[in-house]
Amino acid sequence: MATITAKTFLITGVSSGLGRAFAEGALGAGHRVIGTVRNEGDANTFAALAAGRAYPLILDVTDFAAIPAAVAEAERHAGAVEVLVNNAGYGHEGVLEESSMDDLQRQFAANVYGPVAMMKAVLPGMRKRRSGHIVNVTSMGGFITMPGISFYCGSKFALEGISEALGKEVADFGIRVTALAPGQFRTDWAGRSMDRTPRSISDYDAVMDPIRAARQAKSGNQPGDPAKAAQALLAIVDAETPPVRLFLGEDALGVVHQKLDAMKAEIAAWDALSRSTSFAS
Repeated sequence: MATITAKTFLITGVSSGLGRAFAEGALGAGHRVIGTVRNEGDANTFAALAAGRAYPLILDVTDFAAIPAAVAEAERHAGAVEVLVNNAGYGHEGVLEESSMDDLQRQFAANVYGPVAMMKAVLPGMRKRRSGHIVNVTSMGGFITMPGISFYCGSKFALEGISEALGKEVADFGIRVTALAPGQFRTDWAGRSMDRTPRSISDYDAVMDPIRAARQAKSGNQPGDPAKAAQALLAIVDAETPPVRLFLGEDALGVVHQKLDAMKAEIAAWDALSRSTSFAS
């Protein structure tokens, strides 16, 4: 049986859902996990998962100013962060025209700005040590789009782009960056964890009402197994050459391939116009 080298993970949002599954998987494999939670009760519950290896960190990832000191304090107890998993975030459901700018700001604060602040907190240490792995949990909605979650898709597209560009910036330092893009997993993402904007414009009923009803009906019956997602996370962390992007789930792969085919066809159809914009040689 192979002996693992225990690493220190920092996983945001470990109270429930994929974050809890990621933490349990890492702890089960013998790693140390610093897990962010929002309150004392969740902190106690998390610490009890593995005495001496589960380190709760009470932190709101949208409190950007608090992140550097909180991460530094956690590292003093658990050791330098070798793997950062930016998992914390939430879904916003709402037609763009019906949704407010405050909705958009809150979505990006949790799904983009918070993860960036976490990355900035661990990068100096990883760069100094010339090693580390950052895993940003995005979504299949960071590559494909669906009506009714435009703000969510926009935030995940942004995190995908930041992840890919950052990976090129830090590759020479031995730091790897992976965007982990799940499809539909059996969590509360589409249930109590989702922020829903009230409907107000009847013109969107035909598009939005069936989507909202189907999403609510599917909540709790999604095909993805969070425990298997955790094993996939461990596999890429152990990989000598981890992927830049990994989609999780047959549903995600299916819609991604459909989009790629459609993109290729559209690019080909408009090829001449695309090429027409250069100065004549």
